[in-house]
Amino acid sequence: MEENINIIKSASIPEREEIIVDFARWLETASQEALVYGEGRFAVLSANMAEAIRVNADKLARDKPEMTERVLQQACAMISQFKAAYPHRVVSRSVH
Repeated sequence: MEENINIIKSASIPEREEIIVDFARWLETASQEALVYGEGRFAVLSANMAEAIRVNADKLARDKPEMTERVLQQACAMISQFKAAYPHRVVSRSVH
């Protein structure tokens, strides 16, 4: 994730938008996993952040790369906090 943040300044606008949408997907995944662990507040917060990033992906890709970099660093920090709290991820959620 961090390497994507580092290349955001040198990426083209379509590449930036793709990276931004990837971060939104990672936040959505973290939100779903947080629900599995019973972390409702984190799930809602990360889902809202993912939605805000996805809705504004085009604007973030076209604006100053420094601002986009800060937003992605915040998203990365949220995901890292969740990974630190729950290092052993759920592999499968299906019930057989």
